[in-house]
Amino acid sequence: MNRQSRLFAITEHLRGRRTGVTAQQLAERFGVTLRTIYRDLDALRDAALPLAAERGRGGGYALDRAYTLPPVNFSAREAALLLTIGKYATQMRLLPFVDTLASALDKVRAALSGSAQRELATLMLGLSFVGVPSHATPAKLRASVEQAWFEQRNLRVIYEDRDGTRSERLVRLRGIVFERGVTLLQCDDLDKGEPRQLRLDRVQRATLA
Repeated sequence: MNRQSRLFAITEHLRGRRTGVTAQQLAERFGVTLRTIYRDLDALRDAALPLAAERGRGGGYALDRAYTLPPVNFSAREAALLLTIGKYATQMRLLPFVDTLASALDKVRAALSGSAQRELATLMLGLSFVGVPSHATPAKLRASVEQAWFEQRNLRVIYEDRDGTRSERLVRLRGIVFERGVTLLQCDDLDKGEPRQLRLDRVQRATLA
């Protein structure tokens, strides 16, 4: 079994269990060394797989049960509309979470049959959304904002004010607003203990604190 296949198999193995699995058990199950399993687990974490390691009796590595949703059955019309609106949101750069959105849209698209994709894609061409695209945001910065939002973690940001002055701030996101081509981050400034509104396009750097 090559590594790519093994990583997928490990994910499915963990997904199907309600209790933790030790690294030794995984090594025996897939016929590799402990060192190889630890490297594989690190690779899965790097790919944003929500792995948790629990100590003690019954512990081991486990996959967050909320990692995937139960099967959802969309009608062809529902799927086509979601794809069209998702495409618009991507083009307008409304969301900082573009990679996650693209992954979700790929899964919705894959659920449609080939004939449904062709038929509905033609119909969707008649729908037009007009707007001013939000300012572009570097991928690394987008990823930090997304992780901070979904994991409710603090962000340390380098922010450039209207006059060009840069400052470092420790903030916690509590809302995101999309307004006329600008994405606004509603934050709590943890250094000053007061609410702040930051323009995403003026954030020069953002790292998880």
